This record gives sequence, structure tokens and C-alpha cells, in this order.
Amino acid sequence: MASDLNKDVELENSTVAETEAEAAEISQEVENEAGEATEAAEVEEIDYKADFKAKIIVVTSGKGGVGKTTSSASISSGLALLGKKTAVIDFDVGLRNLDLVMGCERRVVYDLVNVIKREATLRQALIKDKNCPNLYILPASQTRDKDALSKEGVHRILRELDDMGFEYIICDSPAGIETGALMALYFADIAIVTTNPEVSSVRDSDRIIGILDSKSRRAEYGLEPIKPYLLLTRYDPNRVDGGHMLSMDEVIELLSIELIGVIPESKSVLEASNLGKPTVYIKGSDAGMAYMDTVKRILGQHVDFRFTQKVGIFKRLLGKK
Repeated sequence: MASDLNKDVELENSTVAETEAEAAEISQEVENEAGEATEAAEVEEIDYKADFKAKIIVVTSGKGGVGKTTSSASISSGLALLGKKTAVIDFDVGLRNLDLVMGCERRVVYDLVNVIKREATLRQALIKDKNCPNLYILPASQTRDKDALSKEGVHRILRELDDMGFEYIICDSPAGIETGALMALYFADIAIVTTNPEVSSVRDSDRIIGILDSKSRRAEYGLEPIKPYLLLTRYDPNRVDGGHMLSMDEVIELLSIELIGVIPESKSVLEASNLGKPTVYIKGSDAGMAYMDTVKRILGQHVDFRFTQKVGIFKRLLGKK
């Protein structure tokens, strides 16, 4: 009889345990569904048409190796040096380079993807620039998949930077039209199309201009289009005269967009990269001065173009940077 009673108690306990487990499972399912519903509601509530107070600039190109990250570093640094609170974001997930050019690679703890996935706050991930207190860097992830980037996550970061009082947000785009590049340009107000004076580079840049016209937030919602500008890099008037490079006028004619800057071929660009400093900090550098001229034009100032004429023999002999 005692044995039967024990069996009844065990059976009852087992039934209670199963019931509790089922209840816990149902409760978890309800919580998950509620969380998903909340996330869906948050996504639905995002107003992508709403503009930002900050000016968002994407630095983009159709191919790699044209000086895009170098340009992002110098343009963002130049804006900060002229008193503008600036953030620069590296969108090249998996091939992080901006932090190296800015000389802050050892300070990276959290990155863009960590913030998008809510594994860290934006304030935890932002790195204050060593050279200018007005500049902050948000590095890319070295290990994550590019598909980790999401429109909602990027919008949240840009909105938070806007709320923090940043006046300019520079988006350093990967080359081409992969996910990182599309996310970098989607919210842009201005595009700096970085191009070498070579046929292949110009052709790829023409393709990027088409993407800007069709894949951006402004294109999707019928807003005023992104304003594209041409930044001509590694320009050498002597090679142009020798027929080895397209002229400035030829590139402008092929792309039909306004010229914002001409950066001369200069050994100071490599010197700056090796030092972990943007080119604008290299004293006496033609390229550094050209980048500062570009920044002033972005701010609406009239600045004459220089370094576009053939260099004389005496300057070549002096080895001007």
C-alpha cells in the first residue's frame, strides 16, 4: 500500500513538473512574440523621410585604391579643425582601415556592428581623435559579416549622433555596391565621389553615381536628390601632358558632376599613412593643402583650384611634397 502511495505521489510530482515546464515554455513564447512585435513596431515607426540636423556626407568610389579612406580621414579632420563637431564612420566591415589611418587602432574596443547589434552603446564605441577634440571615430568590425549592417541600425546610430550635436557625419564607404557601400550612402545628403584620372576608375565612378540616384533614402522617398561632387585624387599634370592620364576637364565632362577638389599625387599621403595621421597634418604638403581647400568648399567658401598645372623643373628638383 505504501508502495502504491509513493507511486501516486511520484506520478503527481511528474505531472506538476510537466505542467510547470509547459507553462514556462508558453510564457517564453509569449515573451518572444511580444519582443518581436515590439521590434516590428519600432521598425514600422521609423520615419525615414525625416531629415537630420547634421549634414551626412558619404565618401564613395566605384573601385578600391583611389584614396577614399585617406580622403575620409582628411575631410573629417579638416572639418573638425575648422571648428565643426564631426564624426567619421567606417562602413568597410571586415576590412577595417580608417582607424589605422587615424592612428587609433589600439583604442578600438567596440565597433559599428557592436552598436548595431546593441552589444555596446554608441558612446562606448566612439573614439575621440588624438589630434582634434571636435572629431570622433566609429570603427568598422574586423571580423563580422557585412550583412550584419541594417538600415534600422544605421538610422539609429545617425539619429543618436544627430541628437549628440554632431554637425557633420562622414561615412567612409567600401568600394563598389555591396551591403556596406549601400548602407553608407543610403542616408547621405552629399556624396564625395572619389576618382583617379584613369578610364577604369571614371567608368566605375559613373556607375556609383547611378546608384546614388536610385538606391538612397532620398531616391526611395522622392526627396531632393543626393548632391554628388567629384574629388579627383592622385592628379599629376605632368602625366596628363604626357598623355598618360585623363585631364581634369575630361573627367568632369565624362561624369557631369561638380568638382569639389583636386588632390595632387604626393608622397606625403604615404608618409601620413605610415605616421597614422591624416594628410592635412603634414606640414608643407600639397595634398594636405588641397584637402583643406576641399573642406572649405564643402563649407561653402570660394577657393581657387591649385596644383592642377604642370609643375616646373625647379619645383621637381626641390622635391616638393
